[in-house]
Amino acid sequence: MDFSKLRTTESLDVNGKRVMVRVDLNVPLRDGVVTDATRIVRIAPCLLDLASRGAKVVVISHFGRPKGKPEVEYSLAPVAARMGEVLRRPVRFVEDCVGSAADKAVAAMVPGDVVLLENLRFHSGEEKNDPAFAAALAKNADVFVGEAFSSSHRAHASTEAITRLLPSYSGPLMLEEINALRNALEEPKRPTAALVGGAKVSTKIPILTNLVAKVDKLIIGGGMANTFLQAQGVEVGKSLAEPDFHATAREIMAAAQTRGCEILLPVDAVVATEFKVNADAKVVAIDAVPAGAMILDIGPGTVTHLTDVLADCHTLLWNGPMGAFEIAPFGEGTFALAKAAAVLTKVGALVSVAGGGDTVAALNAAGVAGDFTYVSTAGGAFLEWLEGRELPGVVALMAE
Repeated sequence: MDFSKLRTTESLDVNGKRVMVRVDLNVPLRDGVVTDATRIVRIAPCLLDLASRGAKVVVISHFGRPKGKPEVEYSLAPVAARMGEVLRRPVRFVEDCVGSAADKAVAAMVPGDVVLLENLRFHSGEEKNDPAFAAALAKNADVFVGEAFSSSHRAHASTEAITRLLPSYSGPLMLEEINALRNALEEPKRPTAALVGGAKVSTKIPILTNLVAKVDKLIIGGGMANTFLQAQGVEVGKSLAEPDFHATAREIMAAAQTRGCEILLPVDAVVATEFKVNADAKVVAIDAVPAGAMILDIGPGTVTHLTDVLADCHTLLWNGPMGAFEIAPFGEGTFALAKAAAVLTKVGALVSVAGGGDTVAALNAAGVAGDFTYVSTAGGAFLEWLEGRELPGVVALMAE
């Protein structure tokens, strides 16, 4: 992709114009209250900048997975209230994203106003990338701004079709996300390391295949590591593993060797016979896992070794936890390694980029998310970028 073709809103004259901004407000709600406003905080600079320059800011987003029709539990109404608090200015909520309600609300706007239209997915045309639905949205805008990198892996009406109808630009958060990933993968300071954790090799084969051609060190953790260990003849007891993917694991290891990429697996592990809070756990060498035990975290020896590896690297891309971090005491390995990466980042020795839902949760639990160079709010889009795929919502914003 030619990223020089991405146009920004920086010098765009928006005074008096209706600027439709596609964001991702898929935030957690409990009892009608937003419990984590991170995604709202991330888009606030874009919205405030446009409003301060006299734009009529029309915000659109999906929320949850309604079936192409209105469902009360997926209304964006509670999100509008929290947006107003974050922006410190009124945000008018509109009960539909197209049709007479949207038309009237936008027509009544004055420069500097911010409105939030109802959930895009209350209309089936959104996920179908329907040109007619895109036209109904575009009717209420003069300019389109893509500010939802986390939704850019989907060719939907509000991310792809609408760009054919309006002058389209990249928002600052979109550019931040793109530049962070490019700096980590396409134009990194070497040596580079990628840490990929999670449960199953089967879900991350394209990522691993792409990364062995991009990085110098590939650290594999979580349940995925068990499959790689098994493929080398290591007994992993009752641990989560995928024997059907032994051949795939060996192919990835062979490709890594050909490319000069070192694959790093655990050298010790925290094991237990039960997967429960405060289970009786012990540390064993990776080749001494008891037959009735499960590997649930990396051990201290692995943490020490990987910390030394990171100290010799200049770029780290992190996706996925190293163990079952949600349940104590099986998060200690992930947390210790995250803290080590954070220390290296703070002293300027490491550029650290992380993303994915479980990853962000683990870094937050470790208390170091704010110390990484960049933490992406994207899930699927982040993963598809790691696979080396073009994202339709990004391609659509590139000028012809």
